[in-house]
Amino acid sequence: MGHVEVGRLTYVLPDGRPLLNEVSFRIGEGVKAALVGPNGAGKTTLMRLIAGDVRPVEGSVASSGGLGVMRQFIGGIRDGRTVHELLLSVAPERVREAARKLEEAELVMMERDDEKAQLRYAQAITDYTDAGGYDIEVLWDTCTVAALGAPYDNVKYREVNTLSGGEQKRLVLEALLRGPDQTLLLDEPDNYLDVPGKQWLEQALRETPKTVLLVSHDRQLLANAADRIVTVESGGVWVHGGGFATYAEARRERNERLDELRRRWDEEHAKLKRLVTMLKQKAMYNDGMAPAYHAAQTRLRRFEEAGPPEVAPKDQKISMRLRGGRTGKRAVICEGLELTGLMKPFDLEVWYGERVAVLGSNGSGKSHFLRLVGGEDVRHTGVVRLGARVVPGHFAQTHARPELRGRTPCEIVMSEHAKLKNEAMKALARYELAGSIAEQRFETLSGGQQARLQILLLELSGATLLLLDEPTDNLDLASAEALQEGLDQFDGTVLAVTHDRWFAADFDRYLVFRADGRVEESTEPVWDEARVVRPR
Repeated sequence: MGHVEVGRLTYVLPDGRPLLNEVSFRIGEGVKAALVGPNGAGKTTLMRLIAGDVRPVEGSVASSGGLGVMRQFIGGIRDGRTVHELLLSVAPERVREAARKLEEAELVMMERDDEKAQLRYAQAITDYTDAGGYDIEVLWDTCTVAALGAPYDNVKYREVNTLSGGEQKRLVLEALLRGPDQTLLLDEPDNYLDVPGKQWLEQALRETPKTVLLVSHDRQLLANAADRIVTVESGGVWVHGGGFATYAEARRERNERLDELRRRWDEEHAKLKRLVTMLKQKAMYNDGMAPAYHAAQTRLRRFEEAGPPEVAPKDQKISMRLRGGRTGKRAVICEGLELTGLMKPFDLEVWYGERVAVLGSNGSGKSHFLRLVGGEDVRHTGVVRLGARVVPGHFAQTHARPELRGRTPCEIVMSEHAKLKNEAMKALARYELAGSIAEQRFETLSGGQQARLQILLLELSGATLLLLDEPTDNLDLASAEALQEGLDQFDGTVLAVTHDRWFAADFDRYLVFRADGRVEESTEPVWDEARVVRPR
């Protein structure tokens, strides 16, 4: 069994901004704890500190039982790594080190097959065996069959960038949950998973005896799988000992209690200062009052040195003013539409003002469909057209916006929407992207901050048809709720691909991309469509 203990951890960003201040908490054996908080509050940084990827200014981290880590971006998406290398990256350190030496020995053998090289190769094989390398490959076989539908030997040299995001996540999760490490750090493990995948993850988390600390923005997953909520906000951390169902009320009560303590402290502080001032005046003409004056000074000094109680964190005030505009009655028309190799032909009419959720398993063509409706060049047969005055605006699932890299949010809003700097800053402030965040480069923003900026750009674009591809994946809890409120006020049409069960409950219609290639409508969400595993 494992545990994690963080003691008085302090971290300062490379630009000198303090992020975490004397953070302390403990996750006991077998506990499933969720790390939540505003985007940019330091959740991923805290996970990296616990994993040892970065070093704190002060404080300590302790863990037991071996530490398995799924990072926010698991790698291999663009760098050409293989399935073998991806699995090895989440294996225990002793296996990784033995595998590295074995690979080096194999390269030497390819260059020169002499006795020294042979002995080195034989020793590397022995070390890899002793480290458990071949044993873990047997485990990986189970993982690849579960995640990819094929044995390990058949897929180990396959490039990871040929897998979907959901397949990558599922493969790494299988390896960590089945592996030897008893303490797991999972940074947004549910991103890219379809709902059957999320339900599998929820069940796996409930059943595993391992200790788990995870970051997630999926409110349904938090409600179903977490029995502790660790909140990162305002540079500190506090722990709610119950589940997500009681979290909002617990946070409200805590903030009210902190406000009351601060009010009392301010009152006592003012009272002591008045007393010191009064006694000082009396001591000026009555020497007998000097001891009382000095005693009051000492009391005030000690009171101030002890400091005020913690200030209650401010609630995020995100205001998404998605305006839209009146369009023709029929906003989207599809006739005999088929995306080549992904689905069977289907017809669809989406009317002005409707909210249509696009559901289905990973790999079924949902994102391609949104891109096609948005005007991108996607191979297809049949017809898709937009109604009168329909202006599409696309939110990309991957946040892959190379044109935004190297530019700050302020520069982006000013250049793309002809805004003066003060106008741009006001708009950014409504999305909690003002201040220092407005001057950071796009690629240095957190995933949630990038998502909020993309939504702001949609707002400013004047789009009357919102094409949202997994918009809540990286949004913190307050931002996801603000988006739902913004969509409620939006005067236009919404098509959204989502695996967020909480978010989908607000929609009018459901377009389901089924596992057998059929595309059908449903009046209720359909989450049980499992991807058909094709022979590899």
